[in-house]
Amino acid sequence: MSEVVASRYAEALFQIGNETGKLEQLVEELHVLESIFVENEKLVPFLEHPRVDNEKKKQFINDVFQGFSDDILNTLYLLIERHRIGNVPDIINHFTRMVNDVKGIAEAKVYTVRELSEGEKEQLENTFAKRFNKQAVQLETIVDPSIIGGLKLRIGNTIYDGTISGKLKRIERSIVTAN
Repeated sequence: MSEVVASRYAEALFQIGNETGKLEQLVEELHVLESIFVENEKLVPFLEHPRVDNEKKKQFINDVFQGFSDDILNTLYLLIERHRIGNVPDIINHFTRMVNDVKGIAEAKVYTVRELSEGEKEQLENTFAKRFNKQAVQLETIVDPSIIGGLKLRIGNTIYDGTISGKLKRIERSIVTAN
């Protein structure tokens, strides 16, 4: 599915949540839904299988996701009918970005040699929240021993590379271009 189509479904869910005042509920339900889709590898192949009748798929969705709101269930039914159920994670990612934009929250990935302490994480979040004029920054820490030391932070398309390996690569490029 193209990014455009995933964003359209996400926008529709966002509008529904905004109009009904259930945006936070949808966020929570979609996070649970995403973990279910990611953890159960056989779920999507079953829901996409051409020999399984759409009504059986909808009944399965209804049985498995009983506690979910009608908005989420109806979206899943629609995705089954249009043969796009495999793109639920993309739709959820777009939806999450939209909600975070409204709240002034930026998502970032930080690559370090070791796991960051809560204090270090909080300091990075505060520093980059100010730099990007956001209310908050949510950091996902990724441990990567290949960076040798320092850290690399990615927010959207912007990368701040303060790693030793990054500095060594820049030095190497400057030496090569100088010759």
